Amino acid sequence: MINQNLIIYKHKVLHQILKELEDVLNFNVIEILNEKLLNHKIKNLKNYLIITQKKLLLLENQFFVDQLPIKLVYLVEKLNIEFLKQQFSNQSELNINNYLLNLNAREISLKNKKLKLTEKEINIILYLSKKIMPTKIEDLQKNIWKYQSNTETHTVETHIYRLRKKISKVFSDKNFILSKKDGYQIKK
Repeated sequence: MINQNLIIYKHKVLHQILKELEDVLNFNVIEILNEKLLNHKIKNLKNYLIITQKKLLLLENQFFVDQLPIKLVYLVEKLNIEFLKQQFSNQSELNINNYLLNLNAREISLKNKKLKLTEKEINIILYLSKKIMPTKIEDLQKNIWKYQSNTETHTVETHIYRLRKKISKVFSDKNFILSKKDGYQIKK
């Protein structure tokens, strides 16, 4: 099954060449001749790359072929690299409630606001987001910090307090991480 969509935008010759090699290259090759149709098409596609001769404003996943001739081997290699970059990027983003957590950029975002996070803060959010019930401090100590449960420390409370404060300051959300009788929980 081909799941990589290669959209050739206003480049008839390149489309004809790649269309002939579509099965060999393992790309679904699509020709689009106007921007309105292009915008409509990409709304329904997940894994796509647009080949253009010049940059199209406000569109992602573009690859420019502005000089011809170009060696086909070189072009296919570049296209595969672009698809791999997309796949890596897509795997690094997680939705947690209304927020988007980007593991590669180490940031959490909501609408147009972004907040940089430390690795430990990301680990806390990831761990809590996977739990249905509140998570005890001892559980966080053991699984995030690798501490023994009998170790007396306020590391967990301090980190969660600071993380809640950062989130509240940027997103005005005081209830992202809830403090319950049995531990901490991300608001569902």
